[in-house]
Amino acid sequence: MEAFYKTHKYLVEHVQSPVRRMLMDEIDWTHRLIGIKGSRGVGKTTFLLQYAKEHFGTDPGCLYINFNNFYFTEHTLVEFAGEFCAQGGKTLLIDQTFKYENWSKELRECYDRYPQLHIVFSGSSVMRLIEENDDLHGIIASYNLRGFSFREYLNLQAGTTFPAYKLEDIIQNHTQIAQNICEQVHPLEYFKPYLHHGFYPFFLENRSFSENLLKTMNMMLEVDILLIKQIELKYLSKIRKLLYLIMQSAPGPANVSQLSKEITTSRATIMNYIKYLKDARLLNTLYCEGDEYPKKPNQVYVQNTNLMHVISPDNVDPIAERKTFFYNALHVKHKVNTCKYQLDFCIDQQYHFKCDNKPETGKQYSKVLYAADEIETGNKNVIPLWLFGFLY
Repeated sequence: MEAFYKTHKYLVEHVQSPVRRMLMDEIDWTHRLIGIKGSRGVGKTTFLLQYAKEHFGTDPGCLYINFNNFYFTEHTLVEFAGEFCAQGGKTLLIDQTFKYENWSKELRECYDRYPQLHIVFSGSSVMRLIEENDDLHGIIASYNLRGFSFREYLNLQAGTTFPAYKLEDIIQNHTQIAQNICEQVHPLEYFKPYLHHGFYPFFLENRSFSENLLKTMNMMLEVDILLIKQIELKYLSKIRKLLYLIMQSAPGPANVSQLSKEITTSRATIMNYIKYLKDARLLNTLYCEGDEYPKKPNQVYVQNTNLMHVISPDNVDPIAERKTFFYNALHVKHKVNTCKYQLDFCIDQQYHFKCDNKPETGKQYSKVLYAADEIETGNKNVIPLWLFGFLY
């Protein structure tokens, strides 16, 4: 136990978290069992350590552990939690949960056996913490940690402290909000770099961003999909090829029949693979209102613009980039569907958006909202695209 405390102390003292994530204030920390999901690379470990540093400091009642530790090859989580509680432990932070074989059953046992213990654990975005997990049903509070929003990236790079805004506030008051922001900083100077490399925190590291992201993408495929979904390694090449083919044409319709021919597998398998790639936060799927999986999506998107620049570094279509950013920013807290009025998106079944560069005067439609690129401030129904990066 002493070795775990030494590791915890060192990690908490040395954690670097230049941006305070908005999720820190959204979580109800009174829950006894909290699961924090997120794709590989978005900063789940840093988030856990920052929580420990911010809320507990040097208090030995909090302990961070990682299932990478070989200790857990011969000792159970329940056994460890019992010893921790016996020494006065109250909050256990668990990382790399999926690497522990019986994680869900033992989390349930810890919950039932040690009522004084609070557990916060991180999990892959592919893990189904509630939908497919009877062990944790009714006792877990699940949250998603996403990559940096444009607001978080801008605050970090420009040294600002801009707050987040609700979608309704942006729609109704975007001119004043944008003017207030532009009085302090020119957001367009930071927007293109964000689209290129600002979503994943490891752009802060002194390494090649593109190589790091490519490595992370392959880990998503090899670990988050193959290992967690228990898919045989021989199918990895098919999933890699499928991902590449979709990313080359995204956003676009999912031609499942054509993809099944090119991958030489069934249509049903293609649909499953697309679902896994979506869960891993490599793709997004866009449906018509009322439709959802297992129906075929109307459109398939790359999950975020950073991935687009890594796959096609010299050939990113600006229209696709605009739409991808908008979808990625909106679907965090809103229902996003295709729009039946031949526009780009319908949000929450009431707002109809077109992502464009600034629409020409006289060609705007009053019932349409325009997310316009390359403008700092908008007017009436023309809203700067970058401002949708302030939703979280």
